[in-house]
Amino acid sequence: MAKVRARVPLKVGVGSKISAEILSFEGLNSDKEHVAIIFKSVDQQSGNTPLVRMHSECLTGDVFHSSRCDCGEQLEETIQKMGTEGGIILYLRQEGRGIGLYNKLDAYELQSEGMDTYQANNHLGFPDDLRTFEDAAEMLKALDVHSIRLVTNNPKKIREIQELGITLAEVVGTKAHIKDGNENYLKAKVSHGHHKLTIE
Repeated sequence: MAKVRARVPLKVGVGSKISAEILSFEGLNSDKEHVAIIFKSVDQQSGNTPLVRMHSECLTGDVFHSSRCDCGEQLEETIQKMGTEGGIILYLRQEGRGIGLYNKLDAYELQSEGMDTYQANNHLGFPDDLRTFEDAAEMLKALDVHSIRLVTNNPKKIREIQELGITLAEVVGTKAHIKDGNENYLKAKVSHGHHKLTIE
């Protein structure tokens, strides 16, 4: 199932680079172009159980640093952590919790009118979260990874990846990346999505 490997330097912070390998796949059930970003471990504290983050694509946050969410900051935090400890980011093409980029932009307009992120998706006719993680589990199994330390605050990811046959040795939370414009988004993730975040 693993297809092409390409080594790339990733910029982290100011003047710092981390080397990683990007791996593509073929034969995934969704036929989406998910990739695994593999960081070589530089210490052995994590043993044989790698850090793994299942990160759903967020063009507005990951690329354009939108202040409406915390996706880009979570990704940056994970890259820095894995640059030290090693690990795998599964970058999943599931924009907007699965509703797609254009629908997410429509949801942004509704959020500007006062809805939270879940209410906006529901108003557009979508459930709270359309994402599935079957492909993520298949990617891990293709890499011969069956036990992981999952980087997430999201109970849906924890529950579903275990149901798909991956053992969780540990759940590693990310920080609450609060900034001007995303506090209501984070509060909705906690109150509605039951994310494990501490918002002061």
